[in-house]
Amino acid sequence: MNGEHIPVLLGHVIDNLVGAGSRLFIDATIGGGGHAYHILERYKDIRVIGIDIDKDALEIAQRRLWLFKDRVTLVRGNFRDLKAILKTRGVSSFDAILFDLGLSTYQLMGNRGFSFHSEGPLDMRMDQREKLTAYDVVNRYTYGMLYSILKNFGEEKKASRIARMIVEERKKKPIATAEALSSVVCKVKKRRGRIHPATQTFQAIRMEVNNELHNIEAGIHGAIDMLLPGGRIGVISFHSLEDRLVKNIFRNSPGLLIHTKKPIAPDMVEVRNNPRARSAKLRIAEKI
Repeated sequence: MNGEHIPVLLGHVIDNLVGAGSRLFIDATIGGGGHAYHILERYKDIRVIGIDIDKDALEIAQRRLWLFKDRVTLVRGNFRDLKAILKTRGVSSFDAILFDLGLSTYQLMGNRGFSFHSEGPLDMRMDQREKLTAYDVVNRYTYGMLYSILKNFGEEKKASRIARMIVEERKKKPIATAEALSSVVCKVKKRRGRIHPATQTFQAIRMEVNNELHNIEAGIHGAIDMLLPGGRIGVISFHSLEDRLVKNIFRNSPGLLIHTKKPIAPDMVEVRNNPRARSAKLRIAEKI
């Protein structure tokens, strides 16, 4: 697979999330291991536990982090089960944790239906062990269910028209690929600027397939419970629905000191070098 995933907001994560005294860092979404690699490189005494539900991502992370293998443990699991995953490995607390909620380059290039131009199966499962796929959502959900997902998860203003178009098109033949779904959406929405017309539709369906909002809430609450006093939690989100959820969890957790009243966003240089970073927002809080 070509292309290397570039970790988003890397400098801010290294400088503001992990400290010289940190001994255990949890990367709850290790992906290709980008953030973890640079943290291990800078902090020579730190150990990392990297969690991901994507088997392919863990294989890539293992290769990338091979140099630090004595300080790295990789686990396949869903961060919603963070507390159980760590407790089975004898871990009851840690110094810092990062949730990077974005798709990795490897997922976008992996022909699993995440990319608008993918001709592979319309899948979108981050964990291939799960049963529900994007194909099931697109071809079997009722109009009302599709409308609700597009409106609530995608915040799509044209949710009604897109849901109706999907229902009409699948009567002719199943919508079997990401490229086919993208084409259906483009019959309703035209491109304006750099944002692809199907962005919000794909976001909504992916969130439904992977039960993302529930998982985020469960994972962050679990992380806050296990974080050591003085330890920090960082969450990188990529759209407003996620960011609002993170902001509200932080605000409503009395044991947290919020370090980012406004989320940290990438500067122009980072966006130029990594266009996928343009919508990233990092929020950091500290356990008190």
